[in-house]
Amino acid sequence: MHHLPEALHMSFYNQPTFQLAQSLLGQLVFKETDEGVAGGFIVETEAYIGPDDRAAHSFNNRRTKRTEIMFGEAGYVYTFTMHTHCLFNVVSGDSEKPEAVLIRGVEPYTGQELMAQRRPKAKKKGQWTNGPGKLTQALGITMRDYGHRLDQSPLWMAPGKRPDTTEIVSGPRVGIGNAGEARYYPWRFWMEGNAFVSK
Repeated sequence: MHHLPEALHMSFYNQPTFQLAQSLLGQLVFKETDEGVAGGFIVETEAYIGPDDRAAHSFNNRRTKRTEIMFGEAGYVYTFTMHTHCLFNVVSGDSEKPEAVLIRGVEPYTGQELMAQRRPKAKKKGQWTNGPGKLTQALGITMRDYGHRLDQSPLWMAPGKRPDTTEIVSGPRVGIGNAGEARYYPWRFWMEGNAFVSK
């Protein structure tokens, strides 16, 4: 078990969403459950820019019970369910600006045995956390984490190994086919060559 670093300060999240989506790469995310702590380095993210982004749940400032947290301050957890998978987003943008960053890929750092148990169908380690639904399953992130502050247990982010910027690439987001032109925006960011990137 690694020594767990202190959480990132909430002020870390107060940066423009595109910048945050890139700044999150290389940072650590941890989830503590009764079984222990599992965590890893974030290697892939996607930015969702609220009202003008047809792919965002908050498109046109749509405000529902589900999207309410996105209208609040940055640095909180926005989880939602899609085809039985729980997806984990970091709320970004100013208050009343419903923006978020989806965490799409994580490289395991601690709690590997927990990840293996939670992802029994995965043939190899590379498949534990290489996708947004897989990583929440492997880390134990659930809908109960909705609205949680990311500087506190049981779900928090900590300073990791900042990737060299040459390793960061961007391209279109994944799985948003019905989003009109928004499907082509290069708002997915990932660490080139990392085995835990989803695609």
